[in-house]
Amino acid sequence: MTSSLDSLSRRAFIERLGGVGGTGLVMAGMSALGFGIESRAATPPSLSGGGGKKIVVLGSGVAGLTSAYELSKAGYDVTLLEARDRIGGRSYTARKGTKLTELGGEAQTCAFDEGHYINPGPWRIPYHHRGYLHYAKTFEVPMELFNNDNDHSYVYFAKGSGPLAGKAIRKQEIAADTRGYATEMLAKQVNQGALDQDFSKGDKELFLSYLRSEGYLTGKDFKYIGSEGRGWAVDRGAGLNPGVPSTPYALSDILQSDTWATLKSVSDFDQQRTMFQPVGGMDQLPAGFVRHLKPTIIHKSHVVEKISQDADKVQVHYVDGKGHRGVVTADYCICTIPLSVLRGIDIQVSDPFKKAVSGVSYAPVGKIGIQMKRRFWEEDHAIYGGHVYFDNPDIGSIALPSTGWLGNKGVLLGYYQFGANAAKISAKRLAERQAFAVAEGQKVFPQYAENAESAFSIAWHRVQYNLGGWAEWNTDNRRDSYPILNEPDGRIYLAGEHLSYLTGWQEGGIESAWQQIGKLHKRVHA
Repeated sequence: MTSSLDSLSRRAFIERLGGVGGTGLVMAGMSALGFGIESRAATPPSLSGGGGKKIVVLGSGVAGLTSAYELSKAGYDVTLLEARDRIGGRSYTARKGTKLTELGGEAQTCAFDEGHYINPGPWRIPYHHRGYLHYAKTFEVPMELFNNDNDHSYVYFAKGSGPLAGKAIRKQEIAADTRGYATEMLAKQVNQGALDQDFSKGDKELFLSYLRSEGYLTGKDFKYIGSEGRGWAVDRGAGLNPGVPSTPYALSDILQSDTWATLKSVSDFDQQRTMFQPVGGMDQLPAGFVRHLKPTIIHKSHVVEKISQDADKVQVHYVDGKGHRGVVTADYCICTIPLSVLRGIDIQVSDPFKKAVSGVSYAPVGKIGIQMKRRFWEEDHAIYGGHVYFDNPDIGSIALPSTGWLGNKGVLLGYYQFGANAAKISAKRLAERQAFAVAEGQKVFPQYAENAESAFSIAWHRVQYNLGGWAEWNTDNRRDSYPILNEPDGRIYLAGEHLSYLTGWQEGGIESAWQQIGKLHKRVHA
């Protein structure tokens, strides 16, 4: 039995994790303490005996596709309405010919070469998102590794001070030097007996051995003088070329530059260093769902105008791509439309439910993919995947592709920004967005501008049927609104990443769908 003191210490520990490492570290800490915040479900609920009950599913993101697939497999009569002329929602891939016109924006057609693409929405899958991986295996969607971190990549911080500010620095150099100096100071303190009270008999020498190894310290005087891992000033080679070791930066220069902020002893729980991506683009999983659904189930270019219900049925009023209006009548509705869009639809629900729908904000998010004439990051800088980190939130990070290794061309992610910074950059014209991204990338890679061929950008808060990247719950509406929306209002059930603690991730949509169709099925068989 857990004592009140133990509970208090756990709570204090979680609060401290939040102050140090944000949400990702809190989730990892809660998991370690057995609170199970991470993805737990590995397979969908077992359903059977739908008996032809009619279900209308709204939206063809992964939550809608999951609902339609599992319910139709269980014998329900499913109709899926999608506002766009494509399937997948934010699980989206831009490749040659992809078209997009943002609200109030210019028409855009992707001009990447055949075989090249960017994932403007979700683009990486942690190993613990078992629902996503379940469907990837079920539908035989091949997966490949996504390099989410690369110590040989660069950090470009311009806001600090000292000789390292505004200079592209290898992350491995910062990691080696920061940890080397930190362990040097700690080892000297331990060796001088300053921390003797913290060690039991024999532990001191074992700990000193660990510090020597961790920081690459010299044997007796515990001094950090560099390491092979930070790289070489002149690489070793054949014949009479022994190489020249690189020289560490001064600790004060590193601290003044703020580049140390990119270092973590372990990655955030939802940002593993090695992750997955579908081979060929993020739209491959939605395509897998479509292959396993009857063609008559999915109706694209059907925009929902009104959702009404009574004690016996739900009616969804829509207008199709030809301007014709119609109504789908069903026993129940699974609505996966983002709350940012749903709040603008005439929906017949209770006042508390309607208020809860309207009370959740959505994140402004912007991305740009840039096709480069050659893979200079590999050829000239020996960087294979991973990110380039900036302290300018207008750019956020550059991400290098984890596919097409050693090829001729490549598409990299030129920026990834959030909030007010995303809103600011989204106000630029398409050509201005590209010019901005290229100018920032040029600060790190001298080859950037001369190799940039074409770009495809997206501001999710300006995309008509999204109006934001993902739901942003605060403490109050998680407490007040979230429980209301997780329960049906009459015959209407909601599902999506917004009804999970995995907001922004496809896994949140999948597991939310599993939860809601499980509730619906139980109700049908009550």
